[in-house]
Amino acid sequence: MKLRKSWISGDESLPVSTQCQLIDVNRTSHYGKPKQLSPNDDDLLLMRLIDEEYALHPFYGSRRMRQILLKKGYTVNRKRVQRLMRQLGLAGMAPGPNTSKSHPEHQVYPYLLRGVSVTKPNQVWSTDITYCRLPGGFMYLTAVIDWYSRKALAWRLSNSMESSFCVECLEEALRKYGVPEIFNSDQGAQFTSDVFIQALTKYPTLRISMDGRGRALDNIFVERLWRSVKHEDLYLKGYGTAVALKQGLAEYFCLYNTERPHQSLGYKTPDEVYKSATGGGASIVDKFSQKKSSDGSSEVTAQHQSAA
Repeated sequence: MKLRKSWISGDESLPVSTQCQLIDVNRTSHYGKPKQLSPNDDDLLLMRLIDEEYALHPFYGSRRMRQILLKKGYTVNRKRVQRLMRQLGLAGMAPGPNTSKSHPEHQVYPYLLRGVSVTKPNQVWSTDITYCRLPGGFMYLTAVIDWYSRKALAWRLSNSMESSFCVECLEEALRKYGVPEIFNSDQGAQFTSDVFIQALTKYPTLRISMDGRGRALDNIFVERLWRSVKHEDLYLKGYGTAVALKQGLAEYFCLYNTERPHQSLGYKTPDEVYKSATGGGASIVDKFSQKKSSDGSSEVTAQHQSAA
């Protein structure tokens, strides 16, 4: 609550009452707010560095991330890196422990997209969560994307990793664009929660798919969206408040969907491809090959590929 109050600014074009409503703060408590406690500046700096490195190299886990920080002159142990990556909702793409942990009592669904060719809009949607930094803290961003067209169908911001903002984002996408054939997510507790699953299972034709553990590449198209959002907007503009962040993201997602040419779409926009149902497509393929090991025996190797 103290962190959210620090985002309210009298210099914004929006009235303070509107700012309070956007970030769920009681207006009376804002005017009578006590002295703020300073956030942990060291953690915020490390989280910024981790976030920037992850956007460039999403396959880095906590071990490699620690080495990067050490080379930059920051003394940090792996447990701290793991804690900060958990706070950011980040998981390395390499096989291994998944920081996006599912709740032990929540049902986990199988991954349905390996080897599937996506040939039309609304065939496959997926979702994920990423971190957006602010000077005094951070917020979480979720989005729903159509695999065929790369169109961002809906998005939401939150100051916590609770399921509610993910459900709101999902329901907006369903309300505006109908029901997909397959909906894919990772195994995070937000997406395996009862309230999120119930929002999906009320549509009998919809099939639920979840990424394999340690396989963030299974949701590669949302990962690419996050990279674009951060390098083309967040890092360049450095938003100072939650209100400015929300307004800036609204402008960016409009640009992303309607104006920005996408190389993988033949330099068309996601809106054009979604509406025309031509020029898009996607697939996740596992290619297995055999090679001879040093002792002469056959060894199976796997290569993960994604079609742009």
